[in-house]
Amino acid sequence: MSVKKEIVHAPLYETLLGCHFQRNSSFHVPGHKGGRALPAQFKGMLEQVMSIDYTEITGLDDLHQPEGVIKEAQDLAADCFGADRTFFLVNGSTVGNLAMITAVCGRGDILIVQRNVHKSVIHGLMIAGAKAVFVAPQSDPETGLAAGISNKDLVEALDRYPQAKAVFLTNPNYYGMAMDLEQTVRLVHSRGIPLLVDEAHGAHFGFHPELPRSALSVGADAVVQSSHKMLTALTMGAMLHVRSTRIDPNQISGRLSMLQSSSPSYPIMASLDLSRSMLQSKGSELFTPGLQCVKELRQHILSLDVFGVVSGHKNEVYAALDPFKITLWDRIGTLSGFDLQQQLEQRGCMTEMADPRHVLLLFSLASEPRDVNHLLSALLDINDKLGLKEKENPLALANNRVAPPMPPISQPIPFDLDHSLLLDHVRTLPLEETAGFRSAEMVIPYPPGIPVLYPGEPILKETTDYLQVLAATGARFQGISDRKLSTLKVVKDH
Repeated sequence: MSVKKEIVHAPLYETLLGCHFQRNSSFHVPGHKGGRALPAQFKGMLEQVMSIDYTEITGLDDLHQPEGVIKEAQDLAADCFGADRTFFLVNGSTVGNLAMITAVCGRGDILIVQRNVHKSVIHGLMIAGAKAVFVAPQSDPETGLAAGISNKDLVEALDRYPQAKAVFLTNPNYYGMAMDLEQTVRLVHSRGIPLLVDEAHGAHFGFHPELPRSALSVGADAVVQSSHKMLTALTMGAMLHVRSTRIDPNQISGRLSMLQSSSPSYPIMASLDLSRSMLQSKGSELFTPGLQCVKELRQHILSLDVFGVVSGHKNEVYAALDPFKITLWDRIGTLSGFDLQQQLEQRGCMTEMADPRHVLLLFSLASEPRDVNHLLSALLDINDKLGLKEKENPLALANNRVAPPMPPISQPIPFDLDHSLLLDHVRTLPLEETAGFRSAEMVIPYPPGIPVLYPGEPILKETTDYLQVLAATGARFQGISDRKLSTLKVVKDH
């Protein structure tokens, strides 16, 4: 990646501002005409965004056929992140995952996939009509959290299925645990296939000595990053980077033209341009204040009696931990992760997510000492109140495992958008009675959006036990008919 502190040019953003200050009369979409349509009581911040909400008028280029300022902005981003070609995404990393998968896989093709992936990966498999061979992640011994896969299991999967078209990994995971991908890249490339990486939570990787290396820097072929998650872009702003002779970037471009909106948001694209400009103009110093904040907080948390926090030291499961992520839990077991999240929110601290045991706190380059002080005050208050209680929550204590047991390498599981045959053979059962059947639904606790069951997958007793724990502790689910997960649809071939 390239950091040139003299570069501050943001061509797309600057052109948008120029259009705004020209005050030309609008005879084009959008209908709000720069925010003029808003009633007075609704004007304010939204009106400012609307003032640069343009369409593909002369001079503003076209995301789906970039030749002007959008092309220039994407080329600058490619230089910044070390890519051969970079694509701006206005539908989040989701559309990047869909594009990568459909660009390398066709109907019946096999993709080797890390099991703990975002649901968009499954949707990509469904659109492609491909088959997934899932490789189970290793569990972090400290927390039980699902981290990355082992190279040993990956080699076995590649040996079993040499016809695989690519390998798809998620790195880092939601909690910031990152694999060392250097050897993984060599293993995958030795089979002549590309490595695709969902690096949604690692757009900042490689821009500071205290941050893990980026996937692109160690040789990954195509990488998706959510610039809005850990950088400064607007929500839904992301990038797809390609650096490979194993993937045709024109194929990626074609897929994105089908999958992305034909009316892309110019404010989102401009925010991507600005985010890159900030990185190139300030480099590592952009992250130093935020990193200092989170260091101080981590030290304070370690001094409290009640709370545990992921140490940050590498182990046999992950090679690095994103220092901007703090995974917190109640060591005495009085509060589940969802309970602790609620306690923090009652004190004005809104968290990223919770699972049955943990709460995830996300910091960034924009975090300030006042954020740390507010959070620390809330934790001290909770710590004092919990210290007075003797009652323990057996559910919280017992739930050290936050991912169900699963085979290291699955059989190829076919995915398809056509469920007409499957739907003719479906019945609904109480969740506790579904073990031994095949699931007819995809069960996705959200966040973090990682599927626990896929359609057609056999249901284990351990899986139903795990899902019951999730439901009892307040988890929310997507992909299922019964949002409370008291019942589940299964295939009637038992």
